[in-house]
Parts: sequence; C-alpha cells; structure tokens
Amino acid sequence: MALTLRYVDKKGQVNEPFIGLVLIGDTSAKSLKEAIYSLLLKHSLSPSKIREQGYDRASNMQGKVNVVAKKHKEVETFFAIIANVLNVVGASFKRRDQLRDHQAELLEKLLESGELQSGKRLNQERGVQRPGDTRWGSHCRTLDNFVVLFSSVAHVLEVVECEGSEADDRLQA
Repeated sequence: MALTLRYVDKKGQVNEPFIGLVLIGDTSAKSLKEAIYSLLLKHSLSPSKIREQGYDRASNMQGKVNVVAKKHKEVETFFAIIANVLNVVGASFKRRDQLRDHQAELLEKLLESGELQSGKRLNQERGVQRPGDTRWGSHCRTLDNFVVLFSSVAHVLEVVECEGSEADDRLQA
C-alpha cells in the first residue's frame, strides 16, 4: 500500500509528498487502518489532524462505511432527505441562482456586521451537489456545503413551496 498526503502549506501551495510503502498481507479495513496509523505515527503525524480521506480503488475501505450506513435506517434516511433537498434546490438554473443570490446577500450582511471576515480564500462561493455513492469524501463535502448554505437552501425551499408551478415540486419542498 502506498501512502501520500495532500496538504496546503502557509503559502497556499498544494503539496503531495509520498510518505511510504507498506507491505499488506491482510486487506481488511481494520488492517489497512492500522497500517496507515502506524505509518503516520512513524513520521510523527497525528491521525487526529486528518480532515478527509481518499482511497484509490480500495473498495474494501469504502464499502465497509457504505454497508454500515445502509444497515442503520436513520443514516440511510438522513442521506435520502439530503439527496431530495439537493434535487429540489438544484433542479433548475433559476433555483440555483436564487440560492447563490440569497447566500451572497447573507454573506454581505455578515461581513457588514463584522460576524465574518473577508480575506484571501475566505467565504468562497459554494454550491450544492449530490454525493457519490462510494466516495465518502464527497459526502463530507456535500454536508459541509449544506451546513454553510443551510439558510439559503431553506429560503429556496420556501420559495418553491409557496410559488412552485408544479404540485410535486411544492410537495417535495
């Protein structure tokens, strides 16, 4: 197994150093996790600082999480609701524009009030997109964007619920 890290340094440069190779006899998720942690610790890197993970063709790592999610109805329902909301909001250019406009207005108010600071790489525009089924990094990005955009998403749903031209759209919203 090869391990590389991706991080952005203080100058804003993306770095991807190769950390090492590990001979793996057992490719269970638990064994791979232990090997990764061991290699990180060997290089004095803290696993608690990990913000996202990616696995290149490591279906055993992705699949375990997917199976766990599908065994818990609450988790499965949660992601189904998120997918439905994202479908309604992202169903048209008009709704995506409403989302973008509302978020821009909100950011402007927060900047004016001093609740947010402006600066390089701060308050970047975000969008809504459905996560991939097996890429849990995409679920994480989707949920992160959803939290940041929540009030704007709720605003668009309210508009659709009140002004939607189709009964199905109003019902979904």
